[in-house]
Amino acid sequence: MNKTIITVVGKDTVGIIAKVCTYLAENGINILDISQTIVQDYFNMMMIVDTNKAAKSFGDMADDLEKIGKGIGVVIKCQKEEIFDMMHRI
Repeated sequence: MNKTIITVVGKDTVGIIAKVCTYLAENGINILDISQTIVQDYFNMMMIVDTNKAAKSFGDMADDLEKIGKGIGVVIKCQKEEIFDMMHRI
């Protein structure tokens, strides 16, 4: 399994989850876990996804999601699980 961590942060607005999830579904990316919170007017979501059957490369997926984020006024970042784990190791 190829796990990727996707984070979405920004001002809350209608359709953030829908746009991200639609992109993932259309590209064969399975959501394994998802958590989202809204603190005052700020939206924060973290997803763990399986990119094993993804239609696009990791780089293309990350670029596409970044563009989607810009279009809806949020910042979307993708990291491979092993990189995320190394960065957050104590």
